[in-house]
Amino acid sequence: MLNAIIEQMAALREVAGDDFDLILDINSNFKADGMARIARAMEPYNLRWLEVDFFDAEAMRDVRDRSPVSIGGCEMICTARTYKPFIVNRAIDTPLVDVAWNGLIETIRIANLADVFDMNVSPHNFTGHLCTMMHGHFSAITPNFQVMEFDVDEVPWLGEFFTEPLVIEEGELVLNDKPGWGMDVNEDAVRARPARALESFKPPLA
Repeated sequence: MLNAIIEQMAALREVAGDDFDLILDINSNFKADGMARIARAMEPYNLRWLEVDFFDAEAMRDVRDRSPVSIGGCEMICTARTYKPFIVNRAIDTPLVDVAWNGLIETIRIANLADVFDMNVSPHNFTGHLCTMMHGHFSAITPNFQVMEFDVDEVPWLGEFFTEPLVIEEGELVLNDKPGWGMDVNEDAVRARPARALESFKPPLA
């Protein structure tokens, strides 16, 4: 497994060159010792961070202490109180935060806590255009914002589910001045999609 990870990251770095950042998301698939081994193996590839997700701050600090690359994580936890031991004990370099899970006010509290310890935060964002707008507004008002996750590999009809288009120009998300998050869920389109999928389904011939 370790060799496969090394080969993949080496190929990505060769193709991307040195002008693009690489982030490796290991999630929760290894224990601390395995994470530390992967971290050491990633040193030649100049990662922006290695993404590690533990619920135990001491285990995360153990990985960080043994890692030659930056560590990002905590995307799966909620509330500033839960983030506190990871930030205060410097068990992490880049806390990942999620407005959809924490709400805007609590996410701002987490970012403010990180700011006290000179840490930048990065929004965890993989659940559609509305969440992208939520994280975009959060990012716009957060001084210690670093970079926002965005999933470009989506189904072509995803935009039908929202009342406004998602506007990205030259790699930057454009926020509008409409109320709330700038868009809402198109509930009629959401209800209609299963029926449209069934209509287009063609069972295999016997």
